[in-house]
Order: sequence, then C-alpha cells, then structure tokens
Amino acid sequence: MKPIDARADTAQEPTVLRSAVAGAVAGAVGIAASELVAGIVPGAPSLVVAVGSFIIAKQPPGAKDLVASTFGTNDKLALNIAVVVVALLVATAAGLLGRRSFGNASRLFAAFGLVAFVAAALQPLNSPVLAAVNAVVATAASLAALRILLADAGFLEPVRLGWIGLGEDGPVAPWPETPTDPLPYQSRRRFLIRASGFLVGALAMGTLGRLLISRGHPSGIPVSASLPAPAASVSPLAAEESLTAPGITPIVIPNDRFYQIDTELLVPQVDASTWQLRVTGMVDHPLTFTYAELLALPLFEQYVTLACVSNTVGGGLVGNTLWTGAHLKQVLAQAGVKSGATQIVGRSVDGFTVGFPTAWALDPARDPMIAVGMNRLPLPTEHGYPARLIVPGLYGYVSATKWLSEIELTTREAFDAYWVALGWAKDGPILTESRIDHPSNSAHLAAGPVDIDGLAWAPDRGVGKVEVRIDNGPWQTALLSRAISKATWVQWMLRWEATPGTHTIEVRATDGTGNVQTATRGGPLPAGATGYDQVSVSVT
Repeated sequence: MKPIDARADTAQEPTVLRSAVAGAVAGAVGIAASELVAGIVPGAPSLVVAVGSFIIAKQPPGAKDLVASTFGTNDKLALNIAVVVVALLVATAAGLLGRRSFGNASRLFAAFGLVAFVAAALQPLNSPVLAAVNAVVATAASLAALRILLADAGFLEPVRLGWIGLGEDGPVAPWPETPTDPLPYQSRRRFLIRASGFLVGALAMGTLGRLLISRGHPSGIPVSASLPAPAASVSPLAAEESLTAPGITPIVIPNDRFYQIDTELLVPQVDASTWQLRVTGMVDHPLTFTYAELLALPLFEQYVTLACVSNTVGGGLVGNTLWTGAHLKQVLAQAGVKSGATQIVGRSVDGFTVGFPTAWALDPARDPMIAVGMNRLPLPTEHGYPARLIVPGLYGYVSATKWLSEIELTTREAFDAYWVALGWAKDGPILTESRIDHPSNSAHLAAGPVDIDGLAWAPDRGVGKVEVRIDNGPWQTALLSRAISKATWVQWMLRWEATPGTHTIEVRATDGTGNVQTATRGGPLPAGATGYDQVSVSVT
C-alpha cells in the first residue's frame, strides 16, 4: 500500500479573494449560530434583532419618515437584512485582516460581538447573562470557522486534527512535516468545498434558528386568555352604518387585517400571570393591577378608528375596530390625579413611551380606555396583549401604547415621549383625511356608470361631508354611511357616469366642526400627512 499523497491537489498561491470569502463565510457561521441559540435557549436574545432594536432606539430625527417612505411596512425586514449585511461586511474585513494577523481579525470579531452583546443587554426584556452567552457563542463560532478557512486558503498553518491514512511503513500524516513543502490546503478546490460546506451549514442553522424564534414569538390571540362579559356592550351595527360597494374597505377591520406599526422587530411575549400595570407619578394613591384585577374592573366596548402618523395620503395605516377595556378615567379617579399633572405617559414592557395631555383624557366628550380586547377577543399578541391604551382622536405615536406596563402622571414640560424626542410633534390629533378605495390608481374602466368609493375619518370630531371632484370640475357630495360614532371613520360612495378618456379623481372631507380637509400636500413628519387623495383612471 502506498502512502496517501496529501499534495495530490495542486497547491496554489493564496489570494486576497479567498481571505475575504473566508471572513464573510465565518461571519455567516457566527450569525447562524447566534440565531440557533436564540431559537433553542428560552430567553436568549437574537443578536440580529438586538442590534436592529438598538438602531431603532438611536435613530436620528426624521429617519422614521425616510424609512417608511422607502420600505413601507417592510421596514423591519429591511432593517434585519441591513444588520446582516453590515455584519457580513465587518466579517469580510476581518478575513482580510487575517491574511497577515489572525490576532487582529480575532479582535475585530470580538469587538463586533461586544457591540451585539451591549445592544442585547440594553433591551429591557433581555437577560444580560444570556445575551453574553450568545455573543460568546457567535464570536467563537466565527473565529473557529475563520481559522479553518484561512488555513485552507493557505494563510495559516493547517489545523492538525490527527493522523490519517496508512502507508507501507505505518500511519501517514495528513500533510508534509517539512516547512519547505507547499501546504496542501492551499488548494482552491479544497477551500471552495470547505467554504461551501460552512455556508450551507450556516444557512441551515440560521433558518432553523429563525423558525424556532418565530415559534417562540407567535402572533395571534394568546390561547390562555379569556375575556369576561363587558358591563356595557354596543348594539349590532345597523344596515345604514355600512355601505356595500365594489372594492370598499369594510367598516370594521378584522384583527388579522388591522395595520401593525411599532418599534419591535420581534413581538414581546408577555406572561399575563406575572404581568402588572402600575399607575404612578403625580397621583394621590399609586396603584398596581394584575391582569385578573384589570379584567375585574367594569369593562365596556366602543368602536374607535386608529391611525398612524406615518400614514401617507391615501395610505392603509388606519383602521376601525371594536375595542373592549376599562375606563381610563375611572382608573385615574381611583388613583387621584394631583393638580398640575398635565401629561399622561404610557410605558410599554419594552421601554417604549407615549405622552398625551391629561385634559384630553379627562374630557367628557371622549372615553379613553385600557383595552384588553379587540373585536370581542383578547388582544392579539402583536396588538398589545395583555393591555394597551386606546385614546380616541390621537395618533398612535402619542397615545396607543401596546404591551402596557405603566401609566405615569407628570407634566408636559417634564418628559418628551419616544417619537417626540425624534422630531415628531408633541401633540398628535388625527387630521381630517379621506381616501379613494375604488377605482384604484391607473385602473382601466368601461364607459358608463362607475361607483367611486372609499373612507373618510376625523376622530373624534366626526365626518360631516365628503366631496369628489372629477378633472378639476365642481365638487360633488358623496353618499355617506351613518357614522357609528364621532370616533370612527365612515364609508362614502358616488355614482359617476364615466366617459372615454383619462380622468383624475380627487376626494376631500369636511369634519363635524365644519373644517375642510386641507389641500396642501405635505409628508407625515412632523404631525401627519396632508393633501387630497387622487387617482388617475383610463376609460374606454
């Protein structure tokens, strides 16, 4: 038997490209390992999500509007991808450093692991110990992969794993012992096989980890939760409170179709059995409610239309649904609001904050609530289970705290909530808006009667009138559904005799106080988008 010739693979001079590939693949291995740990170990944070959440928390003023206008509701996916891309670029740089100094490459990986650890440890819901463990695992996995790949590429001595092969005179070493012989692992083929194997393994680990993470952060209704019958229920909707028209949005949005906007890359999982809601600050009697105690309060139902301040003209970040909850006024009365408490701050379990005027909440014309239910079901996880704030008439960024953990009474001057500190208006009343649902922009229609329809909202002033204009002609009054309340949107419809050609359709609303929706076009920052929604259609 002849000895195994470890130099059978033709040796080649190592290249810069191989070191870059080695770094990128090693980074992928580290990311995948951290995702797998996060999926397997309960409470271990995803480092990708942690870094993304840190970026969200430290974003500069105006970034929200730019990102939302660029990526829309895919902004979180885009951020996750961006974090991974940046991590792989850093890993590529580490691979390039490793050509001359594996120590410097190690230090770069360790520094990035430290950044990920700090980002994860700063999140209120994360365990610093588990964040440290995951950061160490990710760094170690990256360095191990980098060491092996750089050796395969010919930049480092091969990792000696033992004896392999049998020769005529006994065992044969897997590589030559004399330094004058070329390193067999300088083979391009060997390097590509190893790098490809690591990459496939990383993809498998990362995919499995993300699936396990998703299972650990399910969306939907918590199966363990139930709601008692409310003390005050609403009557079934009357026929005139809803219109039937092609393409029109339903007057009540189902839970799974209600828009979802928040700062979380992963929905917080709150254990209702240990959750508490505190009422603190400028009150005579600080209060603490368990979930059972909150459900034991007199509950009531009301339809309320919520809107996101990031919604563009004609956009879909608005929804109307039936909420169940406790009267915020009753809770505040029980706590005893001190004189001079001009702001109510809502805090989430993840540290997110909102702030709105105390006078707004105490106004007899509206009934803000600590909501526990949505369309007569417990709050879905992604919409704030176990409790959230619903304040009619205010954009969500100043009022609608999900995963609510604290209600603090303070002053307007003492505290700026999360989005206010990033350049958004401190007061966030929902503007008077209207939208065309049908026909859609660039639609091709047949000549003859066409139903133009859509929605209008002005919580909590109500909608008094909706008008439609064709090709800058006269404004025509549309038919409205009967409003459920001043806090909800209405549907509208207008029958149009369409003639051949290209036409522009515009809509505007007048609120219940007589104020007409502004025509001036403006973006969401800092207090909501303005202007008329319009579509262009072709008629043949």
